[in-house]
Amino acid sequence: MDRSLDIRQVRRHPERGHYDRATIDSIIDEAYFCHVSTIQDGVPITMPTLHVRVQDQLYIHGAVAAGLFSALEQNTVISVTITLMDGLVLARSWYNHSANYRSVVVIGVPAEATRPRDKLIVLKALADKIAPGRWEDARQPNPTELKRTRIFGVSLATTVAKVRSGPPTDDPSDLNLPTWAGIVPLTIAKGTPVGDPNDSPPKPLPDYLKHVQHPNHPGSGQESLLSQQRDVQRLLARPNRLKD
Repeated sequence: MDRSLDIRQVRRHPERGHYDRATIDSIIDEAYFCHVSTIQDGVPITMPTLHVRVQDQLYIHGAVAAGLFSALEQNTVISVTITLMDGLVLARSWYNHSANYRSVVVIGVPAEATRPRDKLIVLKALADKIAPGRWEDARQPNPTELKRTRIFGVSLATTVAKVRSGPPTDDPSDLNLPTWAGIVPLTIAKGTPVGDPNDSPPKPLPDYLKHVQHPNHPGSGQESLLSQQRDVQRLLARPNRLKD
């Protein structure tokens, strides 16, 4: 391997480094999106996008006209990062505040999947990652839609994970301070599905979504959706109070 591509050693807090595929794959598979970093016309660009792992490849997809793909087709090295935030770590001193997280960095040269069969395999994997069973339920891509979709894969051969977990690490001299210390957990949760208002009468919820019921999730439910819409309408109606 070119030494310039060798990132398989965590130097800052090396005890947080993980190099086994089980840890790496679990983080990639749990996350829904990644950030892809490229150099375009000498300028570093980072773009968020959905991703899916198929065996030892990480895939991203998008429209043919997407500017990101003009950089991916240059046969140059890119970086893909994925981060799951698990908690805010509040220490007794501000200096020792931190975060609990699981992250992955992938370095490699992307290769385009051009055969229709390969594209369908990746798109099916992505659909079933979003909602297992969705691929068979929804209309699948036709030949024209496949031609309008580009898919690139990056090998996981040069990949490293970094994980922090646990309570704050305070200086011994700070342990007797009266300040509260601990962890504020963070998570991404699916809210209760909200049907498309264009369906009249409403269609029944498919079986593969019936387990997705989180009434206390702040983004769930029709009422929450309507509330967000009302907030947007109020903001649009508010006079512009900004001054030059």
